[in-house]
Amino acid sequence: MGWIILIVIVAALIGYVLGMGLYQKKFLKTLTEDEFKAGYRKAQLIDVREPEEFKKGHILGARNIPLSQMRQRMKEVRNDQPVYLYCESGFRSARAANFLKKKKYGNLHHLKGGFRKWTGRVKSN
Repeated sequence: MGWIILIVIVAALIGYVLGMGLYQKKFLKTLTEDEFKAGYRKAQLIDVREPEEFKKGHILGARNIPLSQMRQRMKEVRNDQPVYLYCESGFRSARAANFLKKKKYGNLHHLKGGFRKWTGRVKSN
């Protein structure tokens, strides 16, 4: 009986993750590094990592609005321009995009693989 419950829970989690992935594809464009580089200079470039991570290194021109502060600082993100998000791996930037989508933001993009896969120019504080 315990195994059945465990299997149902695991199946539900897998279903949720797959469903969220399909839902996100409707409004969030996951970009390769080359695609990201091609468009981020004409957009709002937002690093959603925590300030300590940002200080260690970030994409040149990025603003730091951590996911943990997005609710309080969302007015700093314009709704009339594309939004390019990134974090360390892509998980937090996807969550930030979900939040912005719920607040009626559109034209959302994020970096596939996050900052750890970035090979472009970097600035450290």
